[in-house]
Amino acid sequence: MKKLSFYVVCDNIRSLENIGSIFRTADALKVDKIFLCGICDKPPHQKISKTALGAEKWVAWEHCGKTWQVVDRLKKENVFIVVLEQEKNTLLYSKFKPKFPLALIIGNEVKGVSLSVLKRADKVISLPMLGKKESLNVAVAFGIAGYEIRRVG
Repeated sequence: MKKLSFYVVCDNIRSLENIGSIFRTADALKVDKIFLCGICDKPPHQKISKTALGAEKWVAWEHCGKTWQVVDRLKKENVFIVVLEQEKNTLLYSKFKPKFPLALIIGNEVKGVSLSVLKRADKVISLPMLGKKESLNVAVAFGIAGYEIRRVG
């Protein structure tokens, strides 16, 4: 594990197109590895490939049954666990000071990040929602937070 390692943990993301977009953005951000957990489907899959545009072939990934087990494993490796979630008492993403190695956890399109994972987080960050909607698409939210983490990290 490198000092500035950056991981993405996908907690039960159901949309194959979102997973493909996450791969493509992860490549742009030089993410070290994506963990596809729970109901997340995995490559090779036509819908993932359509939005990933090949990034799924060179970004390292691992499929895991339970997200909390991945988080526990990363914590044992001294990885800082950050959850991106719309919830009370979060830190605005632009005020967050990343500590590496870091894992950014993004959650299900409807239910968000599971409670068992939220409890294990070192920090929970959020994006401001200025309009009427409560949240952004998970792949878009990952892109915004991921670029901010790389910019200040």
